[in-house]
Amino acid sequence: MSKYPVQRAQRALRKVDKNEVEVIRPAPAANPFVSFRYSYTEISASGSKAHVRSRKTRFEDGKLTSEAFEGELDRSAYEQMVSQAQQYLLGQTTLWMKSLSWLLPFSSKPRPDRD
Repeated sequence: MSKYPVQRAQRALRKVDKNEVEVIRPAPAANPFVSFRYSYTEISASGSKAHVRSRKTRFEDGKLTSEAFEGELDRSAYEQMVSQAQQYLLGQTTLWMKSLSWLLPFSSKPRPDRD
């Protein structure tokens, strides 16, 4: 049984003259000054599964595009992703602290003002 209670009657195809079809020209290129992109991704874990939710929206060339999805993945993939993010953040923090270490008085590097 169909999920629609009313069936539409079949209609015969009609012939169309190709000269009568209106051709729509694309819009002229928009100013790139008014373009933007927005993205959002959320990952959460509960039990043995991790839940992923993402949304992306962009406005470019006068056209608004939006995409969204949700899904589940294994908890081990979530834990691996969190571990990699923590290692990346720790590495970036270490580089930043090393760049400032010459300002500290207990730095092991020789300072240019001392012999």
